[in-house]
Amino acid sequence: MKKRIIAVLLSLLLSLTACGGKDSDKTEITMYLWDKSMTEELTPWLEEQFPDIDFTFVIGYNTMDYYTDLDARDNLPDIITCRRFSLNDAAHMSDLLMDLSETDVVGSYFDTYIQNNRESNGDIHWLPMCAEVDGYIANADLFAKYEIELPTNYEEFVQACRKFEQLGLKGYINDYREDYSCMEALQGCAIPDLMTMDGTKWRSEYESETDDKQVGLDKKVWPVAFQKLEQYLKDTATEPADVKMSFHEMIEAFLAGETAIMRGTASNCVSLRQESGKNIVMLPYFGETSEDNWLLTYPTCQVAVNKKVEQDFKKTEAVTRILEAMFSEEGQRKTSVNNAVLSYNKNVNIEINDVFSQVTDCINGNRMYMRLASTEMFAISKNVVQKMIQGEYGAEEAYKDFNTQLTAGKDVETSEIVTTQKTAYDYALGEKGSPAASAVTNTIRKQWASDIAIGYSSVVSAPVFEGDYTRQQLNWLLANRLAIRHGSLTGSEVKEMMEWLVNVKKDGSNPIRHKNLIPVTSGMEYQLIYKGNGQYSLGKLSINGQPIEDDVVYSVMIFGDEDYIQSPLYGNSPMPQELSSKMEATDKNIYTLFNTALEGGNQLETPTEYVAIM
Repeated sequence: MKKRIIAVLLSLLLSLTACGGKDSDKTEITMYLWDKSMTEELTPWLEEQFPDIDFTFVIGYNTMDYYTDLDARDNLPDIITCRRFSLNDAAHMSDLLMDLSETDVVGSYFDTYIQNNRESNGDIHWLPMCAEVDGYIANADLFAKYEIELPTNYEEFVQACRKFEQLGLKGYINDYREDYSCMEALQGCAIPDLMTMDGTKWRSEYESETDDKQVGLDKKVWPVAFQKLEQYLKDTATEPADVKMSFHEMIEAFLAGETAIMRGTASNCVSLRQESGKNIVMLPYFGETSEDNWLLTYPTCQVAVNKKVEQDFKKTEAVTRILEAMFSEEGQRKTSVNNAVLSYNKNVNIEINDVFSQVTDCINGNRMYMRLASTEMFAISKNVVQKMIQGEYGAEEAYKDFNTQLTAGKDVETSEIVTTQKTAYDYALGEKGSPAASAVTNTIRKQWASDIAIGYSSVVSAPVFEGDYTRQQLNWLLANRLAIRHGSLTGSEVKEMMEWLVNVKKDGSNPIRHKNLIPVTSGMEYQLIYKGNGQYSLGKLSINGQPIEDDVVYSVMIFGDEDYIQSPLYGNSPMPQELSSKMEATDKNIYTLFNTALEGGNQLETPTEYVAIM
């Protein structure tokens, strides 16, 4: 049915063109990305696959609240991606999204996994991308050194932990400071129970709850889950101080050989192998027998489409092609960045990484549990599990408190308005720059009192809207993970800085790669020469229309996410050492700086034409 509709739409478009109807060269599609990792391979690949589509890729925020805010300002993108997701959190967006239930993409899923995304009326608005795998990471070399067998069930896991404890090592550690680790420990202990008919029935009811009908924990599956967690914490010698264990501390202890097993993902497993050279493998969440072992998984991201796309024939056809490409075997490889993922789709064969050598029975048996990851599940799990670790709760008290928090009415917080913006500025990059990025950068430069400001990666994640802004909304306007450096540079050094941020290097490294990564400047203008194939070179620099003076010293601030430029995974263009030594890192928070500049109703600085693309 879908293919027939698309064929009709294409025929109509062709007939309109033949009759003199307007036919733009490219279809414009805006796609918001949950994380910059999607820009490593997926976004360049999509541009290569679809030269007839003009993509705008925006690195947004990984939360449903962010998209709710964009919708409230009538700026929901064409394609949405989000990782922290549950139907429970996304229910309020259902009317805004395209129903994908009749598409070929939906038909390619194993039914178990797509059913988690099916709403009560049968619609499917969100498609899960390939599965990240979470479980135990074991140092097989350490097991071999002490002649301890890798466990294959829960009892063997407990015995292995005790043997390492007797040797003065930790058998297992978990970064219980993090909300996701607490949540996954609780669910991971009880996957066989959560996957029973009672468990799946409860989950369906919970995911379908409404504001006036809160669904609490059931009285059959969840009491058992808390009992298992209580025993699990004892069996793994978890101590009260473990609630402060961070991810990095856990990694350090694991690589130092101080513990044999840690919680982590298959992607962590791959990177740790590369870093340490050790034989590190994934283990499952163990059941009573090897037949009860499960892998806890979660989609690399969930993908949805703005319902307004249906109003445009060309956009509908373009988005359909994009989805089919993304969920193909090659598309999922590009999205996942590495092969340490599994697929929820029947006809997608992603090569199994050898870190999965100990869990092939789970993979072959399709025993992949998709975690329940609503916002409240994260927060309540951390609160309750940490209290269990600290000895404040046993299983019964933990169950009762968790249920109480889950069924409590959701308070609607009223956040204080920081400013009311009177003028809107467009996000889109034109031949003279992005008005929104310019307004933000000008505001930050003025607040810092610097001569020149340079934003060297994505600086804004949305247009500037007219209307009220809370502190959170201002933070969302700025891109994620921006850090600041500042220093004094001569004009010639400023040129060198801009060449580093623009020019393709001798080894082929390209710091821009996509138009949304074109630097934004304040207090200085520059020429940008487009060489084709996503490559640029730097032209002339000027200040107030006059050439920059080589010998004059300027105070310069630069800000952005350094991974975009310096990481081998992205730009692979480390800042030249002579410049890096002059640019001092600061612990000042750019989001606080931005909020402070606008407190009391202050307005964003007026945008300036900072670049001339030639």
